[in-house]
Amino acid sequence: MEFLVKILISVAVIIVCTQIGRSFPSLSGLIATMPIVSVIILLWIYSDNPGNFKLMEDFTRAALWGIIPSILFFVAAYISFVKHYPIGIVLCVSFGTWLVGAFVHQWLLR
Repeated sequence: MEFLVKILISVAVIIVCTQIGRSFPSLSGLIATMPIVSVIILLWIYSDNPGNFKLMEDFTRAALWGIIPSILFFVAAYISFVKHYPIGIVLCVSFGTWLVGAFVHQWLLR
């Protein structure tokens, strides 16, 4: 039951952000990049491992450094949209860029 509640809350955040994005794309973008997901994850990690601050520390450090691949994703998406590439190309280029950044991220965190 707890797992289902976690899923429902997580999905609700995505749906609300999507609905806001229909009328206010810049607000939706701000909400989507807010640390809402990270807060939810921290709460889930803490509820599953109360008092394990090392686990929380490791997550927040990785999330902090994970901002860089995320920025690369949005830069690639923005440039691709400016060039009017089809959505499939935009997503492939963006995720490809993010993937390279993510591999570098994981390599640096070792």
